[in-house]
Amino acid sequence: MSSPSIRVERLVFAYPDGRQALFGVDFTIERGERVALLGPNGAGKTTLVLHLNGILGSVAGGTGSGRVQIGGSDLHREHLPEVRRKVGLVFQDPDDQLFMPTVRDDVAFGPANLGLRGADLDERVQEALVQVGMQDHADVAPHHLSYGQRRRVAVATVLAMRPEVLVLDEPSSNLDPASRRELADILSALDVTLLMITHDLPYALQLCERSLLMDNGRIAADGKTRDLLADPSLMSAHRLELPYGFNPLSVPGPEN
Repeated sequence: MSSPSIRVERLVFAYPDGRQALFGVDFTIERGERVALLGPNGAGKTTLVLHLNGILGSVAGGTGSGRVQIGGSDLHREHLPEVRRKVGLVFQDPDDQLFMPTVRDDVAFGPANLGLRGADLDERVQEALVQVGMQDHADVAPHHLSYGQRRRVAVATVLAMRPEVLVLDEPSSNLDPASRRELADILSALDVTLLMITHDLPYALQLCERSLLMDNGRIAADGKTRDLLADPSLMSAHRLELPYGFNPLSVPGPEN
């Protein structure tokens, strides 16, 4: 059997100023799963996902313990290059990831740093742009694109690395309804393991059969997204609210 895409065991972490953010986090995500990471602000969600490729953790500063495995590889300093190729992070603001003169240059940046050149690099860039429907904008400056288009290019910059795990921070934020739907269609078609931080609970239900609910640096619940969203006591206890009139039991999710 293949190793899980993500395995986190007893993960504890405190920032250098002494503020503890994680208190013994445990979960496993199998290859190909799509999982939403839910919870109120300050729950530790971003701190957690920044451990998955070594941006935070014992290899990057702070104080902690526990174990993180990506695709069966322990997250140690000597494994960082391998792990960072497996885990692609898409930040909430696409402008944090787009800094080159053209879309093509931005998408090529990561693979070029891996040593790809010539036709191999061109093929990798084209493949990633086609996956997000931006192949006709390769020579456009990113700042000339709409916000939704820049979000899709940011996803392409990560897909160009051919990651096993795609981690997205609030992917639907600031998108108009059409851009939100277009991105959902793109994400649904990707052959990757997906972990998505989101406050957009209908988006979580649409894209992720399973959700982890995090609060106060711990996993408070782990189950089917529909079941978690349909539990009013659980939602209230962790300051999560559905949009007015939205009934998670009345709409299809990814498992239907």
